[in-house]
Amino acid sequence: MRTIGLFGAISIGVGGMVGGGIFAVLGEAVSLASGATALAFFIAGIVALLTSYSYAKLSIQYQSSGGTVTFVDEAFGHNLLSGSVNLMLWLSYLVTISLYAVAFSSYALTFFTENSSFLKHFFITLAIILPAIINLISASFVSKSEIIIVVIKIILLCIIIISGATYVDVDRLSPSSWGSSTSIVVAGMIIFVAFEGFELIANAASEIKNPVKNLPIAFYTSVIFVIVLYVLIAIISVGTVSEDKLLEAKDYALAIAAKPALGNFGFTIVSIAALLATFSAINATIYGNSRLSYIIASEGNLPLILKKSKNDIPFMGIFFTLGFSSILANVIDLNEIAIIGSASFLLIFFIVNMSAYKLRKEIKANAFILILSISATFIALAVLLEHTYSSNPKAIIIFISFIIFSFLFELFYGKIVRGHIFQRRY
Repeated sequence: MRTIGLFGAISIGVGGMVGGGIFAVLGEAVSLASGATALAFFIAGIVALLTSYSYAKLSIQYQSSGGTVTFVDEAFGHNLLSGSVNLMLWLSYLVTISLYAVAFSSYALTFFTENSSFLKHFFITLAIILPAIINLISASFVSKSEIIIVVIKIILLCIIIISGATYVDVDRLSPSSWGSSTSIVVAGMIIFVAFEGFELIANAASEIKNPVKNLPIAFYTSVIFVIVLYVLIAIISVGTVSEDKLLEAKDYALAIAAKPALGNFGFTIVSIAALLATFSAINATIYGNSRLSYIIASEGNLPLILKKSKNDIPFMGIFFTLGFSSILANVIDLNEIAIIGSASFLLIFFIVNMSAYKLRKEIKANAFILILSISATFIALAVLLEHTYSSNPKAIIIFISFIIFSFLFELFYGKIVRGHIFQRRY
């Protein structure tokens, strides 16, 4: 039964994007793009918008809770490539949980005069354990609370934009204050992870009313709305606060951006809202990723233990998500997590765009737009990796390790345990 209307579908997309990402990556963007931070967000948004075309077309034709997993399977069959991509997607969501947890910790530490390493890791771990417990106790609470929290986040960001508009110093936004062209594009790609949530609409496609009409509108409207929101937030942040202050407080830059108009009260309110936003984003991502692991395990791409559930709660998926994301969040720093998360989703979206092109006749898609989408995600990924290779080789090593692990796991698990990975060849 279809129960989600157009507004609900748009809310899923907006809620998926305006999670903890904007609170976590704003400082990263400023560190590279400087006065052109708004342009960096816009560039990232255009890549997301082009990819949303592929998702809209694929979602209409293949309405399944599997979303990305289903699209890749339909295009390339149930084989080594699709199995590796499915596992990569699961790992990518672990990275986003880690990103939100580190951001949660950064904002939590603003309430303490002494920022010890113990407190940092305590809050990182707490930010993952508590949502995992909530997911184990009540799945319905997750979905119900998300609607309220999304509204609160949007209202708060709008307050920051409206209250800070008159404090903007346009000189801080002038081209003379911009980073280099390359650094602006790189900044956009590092923060791309803040846009990845629009694909969650695809997972709800089978529940959306009038999907042929509402799915495209939901995808495009949610992405465009978030582009405008992020660009305005970037303008207010860079235009009202000096770059030195934003970089000094890079991990909680959005709270600093609220100070000129709202003072210490604004700083406190934004910090509290950031805790709420990142916590809810972790809550929702654990909810989605545990169910994704259930779907992938059902297809044979993950161990069957991840299919174990009770009262429709995939508790083993929750435990695995809790364990792996806690490790990632506590051993990798915020910049590396942002890079790995963005690179992972750019790679996945590149493959989804390729899937849409391969299925273009079935989904009745425009080949030119699909080629643009493929090119945009490929170039974006290449630029990000090229820059990261020289500036942060550790992040490159971790990202490549994710790919190799996904490939080797699917290869050996598929061939040895399932024994049917290459059956399509015969």
